[in-house]
Amino acid sequence: MRRKSRQIMVGSVPVGGDAPISVQSMTNTETTDVAATVAQIRRLEAAGADIVRVSVPSLEAAEAFGEIRRQVSVPLISDIHFDHRIALRVLELGVDCLRINPGNIGREDRVRTLVDAARDKGVPIRIGVNAGSLEKDLQKKYGEPTAEALVESALRHIDILDRLNFPNFKVSLKASEIFMTVAAYRELARQIEQPLHLGITEAGGLRSGTVKSAIGLGMLLADGIGDTLRVSLAADPVEEIKVGFDILKSLRLRNKGINLIACPSCSRQNFDVITTVNALEERLEDILEPMDVAVIGCVVNGPGEAKAVEVGVTGGQPNLIYVGGEPDHKVENADIVDRLERLIRERIAQRGAS
Repeated sequence: MRRKSRQIMVGSVPVGGDAPISVQSMTNTETTDVAATVAQIRRLEAAGADIVRVSVPSLEAAEAFGEIRRQVSVPLISDIHFDHRIALRVLELGVDCLRINPGNIGREDRVRTLVDAARDKGVPIRIGVNAGSLEKDLQKKYGEPTAEALVESALRHIDILDRLNFPNFKVSLKASEIFMTVAAYRELARQIEQPLHLGITEAGGLRSGTVKSAIGLGMLLADGIGDTLRVSLAADPVEEIKVGFDILKSLRLRNKGINLIACPSCSRQNFDVITTVNALEERLEDILEPMDVAVIGCVVNGPGEAKAVEVGVTGGQPNLIYVGGEPDHKVENADIVDRLERLIRERIAQRGAS
């Protein structure tokens, strides 16, 4: 059962409560390069991103953020540290959420000014605790980053917002170590009602980072913990969105895009399954409508899998296409990819027309 949490709004996207778990990424362009940043945000939108975060390290970047905000429609979070003036400026320029740590902003009057401005604009705050940037006294107290240290840091920042009567926030507790991250989220989930933003920070490259994120986030999501997530990869940010949705699809928490059920292939295969699947993934990545598609190379598991999906193919003599769970027509090896793509797009078009 999913953890009950207070719902907040990040622009038009609800986070928490009974809202779908949202998937987000972060730009890695220079924010002052407006054209490059806008182009990357649009690519993330096309991949299905619900929310995009943009680092705003200076007042110059804040002015660039304002122009970026005017050119894109997806909700934008600004990532700001230390300087409350930057946060106040992006609030004026239309930011949808502030990623700050109140304890890093400085004097309490500055924090109060910032929180009051966020309240006036109806803009939520994300408290973001990272193992790599824990407060010095916590590093000394615990000797090294621990789950307990992450939670204590989060509670300090939460206490500031509580004293200022500002409940409109979410929290993240990120480390690159999976078990530390999971333990921290589980503990904080018991103590607060606000939504939780999940992530395994600095997870690594595309392959290793995907594996670490799938394990860590999967453990939490299976516990019912988590309201929004980012998969942090040293890779094209678009890959973060793809992996995020794949994690949610695998747990049946959210269904977006084509869910390819494919065998790993063996000597029984009657067509090249791996080449077929790679081609289909590339051709169909623009489709955000959910659909299960099976690509199985032989008749051992092929018919059973193909009967359970909307479109499928099972290898045989000859290969057989299934549509709507029923055998439909035969197909030659050379035509499999084209035929499946056409059928998938036709089925989705029919949904839109009905």
